[in-house]
Amino acid sequence: MTIEEVHQLIRNRRAVYPAQYIDREIPDQLIKNILENANWAPTHKLTQPWRFKVMKGAPILKKFGTFMAEKYRSLNDLDSFSVAKYEKLKMNPQKAAVIIAICMQRDSRNRVPEWEELASVAMAVQNMWLTSSAYGIGSYWSSPNLLEYFGDFEPLNEGERCIGLFYMGYASPISKHPPRQPIEDKVKWL
Repeated sequence: MTIEEVHQLIRNRRAVYPAQYIDREIPDQLIKNILENANWAPTHKLTQPWRFKVMKGAPILKKFGTFMAEKYRSLNDLDSFSVAKYEKLKMNPQKAAVIIAICMQRDSRNRVPEWEELASVAMAVQNMWLTSSAYGIGSYWSSPNLLEYFGDFEPLNEGERCIGLFYMGYASPISKHPPRQPIEDKVKWL
């Protein structure tokens, strides 16, 4: 891979949402490759805090969508309940080919600050996102408030928590990247 190809891979990575996905399965080997690349993220003290729960196939995706929607319903009264949000929570998982729950396992010895472990997990997800993009797979990191209840759906280990959902699916042609403010506006040379 040339440096120009690296630049293009990074700059062309996008959030591709479930509504954009087409009905096409992602081969297990590609999912394994994506997760293997996640495993090579930087990690202070080698805590390797990333944990992933892979949901693939119509039955589990439907079950997860129903869980999210019903959890939302149970937490909201009539004044704050939105039918549109309920339906979106229920149906978005069914539009994805795969959803990977992004979890963080806190180092039991607290050798590093929690923010460093969160940063390591985020870097693992960036590796997943770039690898997905290289395979032509659209992806999106979602972090709904309901994630604090993920352990009710799939038990988590002590010190583990779910911090996101990584939706994946092949999509119709992916849109061009949105404009970015120039880097010069964000950097001060000392």
